[in-house]
Amino acid sequence: MNDRKLFLFDFDGVLADSLDLYSEAVARCLERIGTPIVKNKEDYLALFDGNFYESMAARGVDLEAFTLAAMEILPRMDYDAMRPFDGLIPVLTSLKKDHLLSVISSNGSQTIKQMIERFGFDPYFAEILGSDFLFSKKGKIDHALAKYGTPPERTFYIGDTVGDIVEARAAGVRTVAVTWGWHSRERLAAAHPDFLVDTPESLLEMGSGLGI
Repeated sequence: MNDRKLFLFDFDGVLADSLDLYSEAVARCLERIGTPIVKNKEDYLALFDGNFYESMAARGVDLEAFTLAAMEILPRMDYDAMRPFDGLIPVLTSLKKDHLLSVISSNGSQTIKQMIERFGFDPYFAEILGSDFLFSKKGKIDHALAKYGTPPERTFYIGDTVGDIVEARAAGVRTVAVTWGWHSRERLAAAHPDFLVDTPESLLEMGSGLGI
């Protein structure tokens, strides 16, 4: 029997501690295009109760204009301020031995690639699917399932926001919410993920067969 599982990792809030960096940058982009819907960090986090891009569009944001503003503003961000969360490399090393790992994120693929290389995470991930591939995380999860042939019940999407849980559940895969990221433990618990984990080490239990 093939015990291989597919672990799909969100980037921001799961692998990278980047909330302050992006909440400020997105607010600047929205101000630039005349739709200043993010006044504080909670306004920003609310965009991730669903799909980030769909949430902005529902609030009147022109996504094409936002993308153009982001292309100007994001390259000038201080990416040196972005840090990986502690304790991930031993977990990724262990999971990689028997399972397939990829990144699915609302961030841009090139940014993720650069950061993953800087963090020393690049040997672990088979693929990066960012916003330049599709805006929908559900669509990206569907693509990964079709590409790798892993059944949904053996596929885990690991995210840190309610929106991650919503989209992964819509794709039919197992939902894993981590509490060290952007949304609080209470907010995540209210969305009823399949797994709610407080430490990276807890992910290894799923790699060894928990919940299968």
